[in-house]
Amino acid sequence: MSNLILEVTKAKHKFIDVPTFKTGDTVEVFVKVKEGEKERIQKYRGLVTKIQGADMSKSFTVRKMSGGVGVERTFPFASPAIDKIELISEGVVRRSRLFYLRDLIGKKARIESTLVSEDSPKAAAKKADTAEVVKQ
Repeated sequence: MSNLILEVTKAKHKFIDVPTFKTGDTVEVFVKVKEGEKERIQKYRGLVTKIQGADMSKSFTVRKMSGGVGVERTFPFASPAIDKIELISEGVVRRSRLFYLRDLIGKKARIESTLVSEDSPKAAAKKADTAEVVKQ
């Protein structure tokens, strides 16, 4: 019965090409914003603080600083409001939930990271991996 429910929900949702990222990575989420009749794309760039759920209910939370105030936003992976997701840098963390960042200010809130460029072998391998997943 649960397989039937899973198949029906998968058929309803549109999946986007999502790069493989983990907690601690910096991502840029391109969100579709509808204002009246018009629709535009807004960038939301921040640190992934947690990834939760499984299958269709999987979601991730992105935290950014806006005017000195921390703002967190949770995005479902299967959301039609997400246009695309870009991986900016990979963070080096030892936890799966980074809630401790809420209490840190300034330089203490930084995470050691490495930039991901478009022409690096790591980025090319990740693109190939995601292309295989989408084909299946």
